[in-house]
Amino acid sequence: MPDTPTPATLHKNPGGGPTPGPPAGARPASASGAGGAGGASGGDGGRPASERGRTALAVGVVEKIAGMAAREVSGIHALGSGLARTFGAMRDRVPGGKSSIGRGIKAEVGEKQTAIDIALVVEYGVVIPELARQVRENIIDAVERMTGLEVVEVNIAVNDVHLPDEPEFEEEEEPMASSGQRPKLK
Repeated sequence: MPDTPTPATLHKNPGGGPTPGPPAGARPASASGAGGAGGASGGDGGRPASERGRTALAVGVVEKIAGMAAREVSGIHALGSGLARTFGAMRDRVPGGKSSIGRGIKAEVGEKQTAIDIALVVEYGVVIPELARQVRENIIDAVERMTGLEVVEVNIAVNDVHLPDEPEFEEEEEPMASSGQRPKLK
């Protein structure tokens, strides 16, 4: 039997010269026999498609997924510290400003794992340990399902409790009426 190069030897050419090809008149081997439209050997070394290349996720992707997952839990008033919410509200009003979905969330993303820190403002009356458990579970489920990364930890900082009679930041920014009175709160 003549020495016919295999797909693996075609990719590894230690000599640095031209890569040897199949002998003249030889047809490439394929499972279907029709030119490689269904076989596992098409210059890939027999590796499945899922192992050919890498997928890199930006930190913002994980932060947005975690932000959406956290907002799904009842009892959260807002994400972020007071200062972050203040600057975020101003940034939201600037055309082209960064989205507020990931506000209050910091993520560290590696090749296979991620760690997430989240700052919350909770509604008054919520049982905070139970809320934290629900938020943690929801974030871990969403991030692992959508990204394939293992979430090694979700650290939650409860920075404030929103009381029912407290005004919202956006409502405080409304211009004062010409009579000098405060505008009515919604």
